[in-house]
Formats: sequence, C-alpha cells, structure tokens
Amino acid sequence: MTISKIFSGLNENALKYLLPTWMNAYTGVFLRLGGGTLLFWIYGLLTKNQPKISWKDRSLLFVIGMITVFGYMWTLLEGLTYTTPISSSIFISLQPVWVFIICLCLRTEKISLGKVAGIILGFAGALMIILTQKSSDVALDPFKGNLYCLGSSVLFAAYLVIEKIFLRRLSNAQVSKWTFLGGTFSAAIVVIFTGWDATVLTKGIFSMPMLALLFVIIFPSFLSYLLQDVGLKTLPATVVALYGDLILIVAAIASYILGQDKFDWWQPIAIVMMLGSVYLVEVAESKGPKPIAQSTPTK
Repeated sequence: MTISKIFSGLNENALKYLLPTWMNAYTGVFLRLGGGTLLFWIYGLLTKNQPKISWKDRSLLFVIGMITVFGYMWTLLEGLTYTTPISSSIFISLQPVWVFIICLCLRTEKISLGKVAGIILGFAGALMIILTQKSSDVALDPFKGNLYCLGSSVLFAAYLVIEKIFLRRLSNAQVSKWTFLGGTFSAAIVVIFTGWDATVLTKGIFSMPMLALLFVIIFPSFLSYLLQDVGLKTLPATVVALYGDLILIVAAIASYILGQDKFDWWQPIAIVMMLGSVYLVEVAESKGPKPIAQSTPTK
C-alpha cells in the first residue's frame, strides 16, 4: 500500500502537468483507463489458477466500473484542471471518513463519539480549503476544482467498499480488468460526444508529455491498483483508505518542488485537520468491535 500510494501521489503532479495543455479531462480519462485496461487484461492472461467467475459477476463489475471507476477518475482529472495537486490530495485524504460513512449506511460499522468527531473535523478541513483558496496562475478556478475533487474522493471510497466485497472470492486480475473495462466504455462514450483532445499523442515517445502520460498509465493506473488489490485482500477497506494520506504528503512535496502550488498557511492547517480526522476515525474503529463486513460468512 505504501508503494501504491507513492505512485498515486506522483500521479497528481503528472496529471496537473498534462491538464489541460496536452489533453482535456475526458480524453485523459479514456487514455488512462484504456491503457490500464490493456495492462490488466494482459496480466489476467498471465495469471494462473484464477477462481471461476460467472457472467453475472462480470456484468456487475462492468457496471460498477462504468459508474465508480469512470466517475472518480473523471472528477479527479476535471478537478486538477482547475485546482492544485495539494488541494486535490487533501480531499483524497478524506477517503477513510467516506468509507466509514458508507459502511455505516450498510450497517457494517457502528457509530461512536470519536468517529463523529473525526467526520466533523474532516468536513471542517475540506470546507476551509473550498472557501479560502483563491484563483491564481496555478489554480484557475479552485472552488470548482475542489468540488470536483471532493466528489472524486466519495466515488473512490465507494469503489473501495465494493471492490473489497468482490476480492473475497475473485482474483485482483478478474476484478480490475472488468471494472477498468467498464470505465473505459463510459469514457469512450463521453469522448464521442465531447470530442478528442490529446495533443500529447503528437509528441515523440521520449518527450516530456509522453513520458508523463506513460508514467500515469503504467504506475498509478496499473501497478498502483494492482498493489491496492493485494492490500484489500488482507486489510480492511478503511485501513487501505488511510494510506491515502501518503498521496497528500508525496503530492505536497512534489508540488512545491515543481512549482505547481504556492504555499498558503491555510493548507498546513487543513492538512493537520484532515490527518486528525483520519486519526480519530481509525482510533475509534480499532477500539470498537470487529466490523460485520470483516467476519467470515458461515457455510
């Protein structure tokens, strides 16, 4: 999970470099999902002793990919078009809170004072960023971009909860190749109506834009999700979401080095609030009873 989220953190900076100069958000999602789908299907062909998967599961995973995988990748890229990698990563760090809320709605988690305090603190940090960040040369419309990133973190949390359920009986190759295929299908339909915009593909293979795109496809889109699936097989979804804090740390360091963000005192305050939010939720969960979702089903 550590390696996975380091790739995801650098993904924020690579996408910020590509958007919108070298591709728009819709085409970027199609390229990312299409490349990831190809790699996952190749990986699936090379993986032996996979469990049997029904067409019902294939169809469900395909639809899940159409909605959640496409949804969170599109809102992330659209958000990065208008805001900065650090602001985007701050909202990603809210994923454990969203996972808990979803599990609470599914009645696989129980409410507690610590978890409620964590949720309130996380929302306050997110609201602080939304209301205080101003437009600049590195953030064209931060309010709009931050709202997109907020939606992305919710959709990704939903994807984690659903993926965890399927990974109990299917391989990571089976789950990812069908969800990514569904996401690619949605992206293709959207690109047909919005138009193709990928100047990056006109550049040489060793040009900086192409190297950035190849990095996004191979490392954050394929290897990161492959490693995440391994983590989901052995860790609770909330713990996997907790590693999203690494994205914030990596993206913040890279953003300041690359000049993709400007220091603002509201940012470290919001980061501390986000980390405190996640800490309160995780501590409360560790002290509570084992979630129903983690129990072994009776045969």
